[in-house]
Amino acid sequence: MNDTKRTVNEDTLEKLLYLSRLSPESTDMVTLKKQVDEIVGYFDILSKYDDSENPYDAYPTTTAEKLREDQIVQGLEMHDVKKVSEHFLDGYFQVPKVLGEGA
Repeated sequence: MNDTKRTVNEDTLEKLLYLSRLSPESTDMVTLKKQVDEIVGYFDILSKYDDSENPYDAYPTTTAEKLREDQIVQGLEMHDVKKVSEHFLDGYFQVPKVLGEGA
């Protein structure tokens, strides 16, 4: 394992300042460089941990055997659909208006 401490060079720091919309005049460059170097050091710590295991092992899996069969079944007839609601007209259900006032 490489024990050299990685730091951010001046060019990278200038690019970070540009991306964060900070100006070198409004920022203490010494303090900022020290803070960015500490953040980079945290990545070195994280890289020491083993990440070789599959990240998808944490999620449950489904197998094709457990899924239902694809079977075509008879749908509802129109006269049965009309019985569901009294607000059925011309093949559509009448619902409250959701756009406009009160939305």
